[in-house]
Amino acid sequence: EGDKMEHESGGPEMPMVCVTDFEAQARELLSKSTWDYIEGGAEEGITRDDNIAAFKKIRLRPRYLKDVSHVDTRTTIQGAEISAPICIAPTGFHCLAWPDGEMSTARAAQAAGICYITSTYASCTLEDVVATAPRGLRWFQLYVQLDRQLNKQLIQKVESLGFKALVVTVDVPKLGNRRHDIRNQLDLKTNLLLKDLRSPKERSSAPYLQMSPIDSSLCWDDLSWLQSVTQLPIILKGILTKEDAELAVKHKVHGIIVSNHGGRQLDGVAASIDALTEVVAAVKGKIEVYMDGGIRTGSDVLKALALGAKCVFLGRPVLWGLACKGERGVEEVLNILKDEFHTSMALTGCRSVAEINRDLVQFSRL
Repeated sequence: EGDKMEHESGGPEMPMVCVTDFEAQARELLSKSTWDYIEGGAEEGITRDDNIAAFKKIRLRPRYLKDVSHVDTRTTIQGAEISAPICIAPTGFHCLAWPDGEMSTARAAQAAGICYITSTYASCTLEDVVATAPRGLRWFQLYVQLDRQLNKQLIQKVESLGFKALVVTVDVPKLGNRRHDIRNQLDLKTNLLLKDLRSPKERSSAPYLQMSPIDSSLCWDDLSWLQSVTQLPIILKGILTKEDAELAVKHKVHGIIVSNHGGRQLDGVAASIDALTEVVAAVKGKIEVYMDGGIRTGSDVLKALALGAKCVFLGRPVLWGLACKGERGVEEVLNILKDEFHTSMALTGCRSVAEINRDLVQFSRL
């Protein structure tokens, strides 16, 4: 592992001072097919790139001569306190980036005092995730499987392991067209899952991935079935429109993650930060709204909160941190963003997250 810290040149590593430093380093360290899988967007990558570009069109309106000697970044999601509104989005197969995968991610999240949403497609067992970070705040992302019984078993297991919310991904009735993966023929099942399935220890959770395809018939009325089998708050991930946001409120879900799946599903949908405004207006404060997609700096976090997000979630940046330095890399990425966010709050005159509001931003006429 020591070797991994050195650059090809054999010199000491460059100091990593921002999230994009981790991106550049991860690109050097990972195999081409793994990099393409993580980086890939659907079709032309318009939405993937727009997620980042859209933040750059938003300008900040700072207020000065306010006492910002004490800035508090803490907030709550679904009633649980987190150290900053910067949490970890569900992404699959962390072992592609670092040997012990999700276990490193979970430990880093626990150390940072933030929430980690574990994916249905985690590359280690849920038991391992919990055992390695017992005090961490955990939510579970569910792809609803065709086999109802399987869903029920998985949900009950997740509840018993102390996960605090169920994040139901709604934007994958079918997998998006990801050209790189088709070119690389990245067959994750072959590369990863069969390897996992061979070890008996893994059998308890890995078969979920194999046996039951995602239910593409899932619709609003099915949510009542999910609500009947769990006490956990249900968060819908992947909502992008006011129509769906209103339906989410009507169906009594507890939260929405505005997301376009990192631009990996339907290319040509709005950037997450642009869709956020529409969704926030539609829910009228009745449920919490979060977002993921394109967060690369602390100012991005501030902009998302100013536009009504309660919290943001990170996808690719976490995998970059993991690829560079494992648990320590994820912790560094989180700390960089927390520090930048703290600075952005101070420089706009916000002493607490509650003071962040719409007046802080304007859309530039670029």
